[in-house]
Amino acid sequence: MTTRGPVLPIWSCGGCDAPWPCRTRQRELRAEFDDAPIPLALDLGAQLVRVTEDLTWVPAGALHRRFLGWLR
Repeated sequence: MTTRGPVLPIWSCGGCDAPWPCRTRQRELRAEFDDAPIPLALDLGAQLVRVTEDLTWVPAGALHRRFLGWLR
């Protein structure tokens, strides 16, 4: 169990206050979805849709990089 879930509606990390998903949470997610990268991408894509509703002032490209860009 992680303490690194998102604090809504500001989407900061519950463990370190960095923008969610923070580096630690990214590592946790990679380990959790080690054999399933597509479900991870789909889950983060769904989170991206949610965050765009809360953080309307953040450019879409920045949110895309934050939520999906690190998956490469």
